[in-house]
Amino acid sequence: MFATRRLPGPALDELAAECDVDVWSDRMPPGADALADRSAAADGLVCLLTDRIDGALLARCPRLRAVSSVSVGVDHVDLAAATARRIPVGHTPGVLTETTADLAFALLLAAARRVVEGDRFVRGGEWAPERVWEPDMLLGRDVHGATLGVVGLGAIGQAVARRAAGFGMRVVGWSKTPRAVPGVASVALGALLAEADFVSVHVALTPETRGLLDADAIARMKPGAVLVNTARGGIVDETALAAALASGRLAGAGLDVFAREPLDSASPLLALPNVVLTPHIGSASEATRAKMATLAIRNLQAALAGHRMPHCANPAVYER
Repeated sequence: MFATRRLPGPALDELAAECDVDVWSDRMPPGADALADRSAAADGLVCLLTDRIDGALLARCPRLRAVSSVSVGVDHVDLAAATARRIPVGHTPGVLTETTADLAFALLLAAARRVVEGDRFVRGGEWAPERVWEPDMLLGRDVHGATLGVVGLGAIGQAVARRAAGFGMRVVGWSKTPRAVPGVASVALGALLAEADFVSVHVALTPETRGLLDADAIARMKPGAVLVNTARGGIVDETALAAALASGRLAGAGLDVFAREPLDSASPLLALPNVVLTPHIGSASEATRAKMATLAIRNLQAALAGHRMPHCANPAVYER
């Protein structure tokens, strides 16, 4: 087996007690050639969302019988190529739902109440005695009683909606596949963007959702709204978002994911004070990351034993 990184929790060590496990030891992920070279002799591969598993890599790994990703999304894996090779691809849904929803709501609150700007204000020495309290200092947006628009009503989107209920928010939602969610009014995407004081993104990145919130969609957002994205960066047009934030048309944003990761040092988002930026840490709690690792290893163990993966992203592989 080849694992592209050390994983939190005991699952990888438990796997090592059963079979030979080769673990990439560097802190940075393996490059394409190193990934192919180390995977070439492996029966199973445990990867992360930073590892591109495409047809070219699979062609260089004739022994590979299973891939398991420590992630919910699998946009880094060519599922069609894996299915053609009859290689099941595992992922880790469910275990990170609540933890990611926590971060989404934390970003919403931080952007609404300008928490990071306030922190910089204090640390930078601007909170001087003559400015101990000012009636218009760092005015933000109320969260209680506001309207939240949830783009994508899957498990994480629903978890965010539940948190919003505790703040007395009105919640509207849109999904590619319409679904009834208690406490959430289903609306068209255009209506959601026009009505919502806060928009939180929770759709998977697919060809259909890439660029879903493009310049036109961002222009339809309610003036003074706040955008939160903990899904995937490619869903939002970052250039258009930065322009809307810089002009003051949008009040703020909280972003955990980006089209290119790590975020390019030339990104205009870095210069904007009204953006809260985090480095893709939606699932980053000790307990959740350990659960993700365990689920990924269980997926791999099942496949290599000839059983169906508990969580398979390409179930069609079992129908062939």
